Amino acid sequence: MADVHDPAPAYVAFWRESHLSTLTTPRPDGTPHVVPVCVTYDPEAGVARVITDGGSRKVANIRAAGPGGARVAVCQIDRARWATLEGLAVIRTEPEAVADAEARHEARYGRAPRINPTRVVIEITLDRALGKV
Repeated sequence: MADVHDPAPAYVAFWRESHLSTLTTPRPDGTPHVVPVCVTYDPEAGVARVITDGGSRKVANIRAAGPGGARVAVCQIDRARWATLEGLAVIRTEPEAVADAEARHEARYGRAPRINPTRVVIEITLDRALGKV
């Protein structure tokens, strides 16, 4: 297990590479909802961020968990290398939070996200990091 605030350099490097990830959120009935996403990881803050449309099912699942947020996981894999980050997700709608997450997305993936006036940020406060990189 990696330390979410002080991971090994190889772990951070893997999260800096351009890979799609999965986000797992709990549906209101408790079953997992897994979708592909782009995610950024800020080990200094212990936070991962996903930008998405405010009307998406993943956002609805997190909101349905209540104001305290939902327990989620993001995972990326590249052949035998993999990394998972787990924590508590909340939805951020403040323009500065969205702009910051968009800039982080562009830095990691090398392209600006498409324009979306209903974009929100899924902000995950991390408490567990796993992987083999």
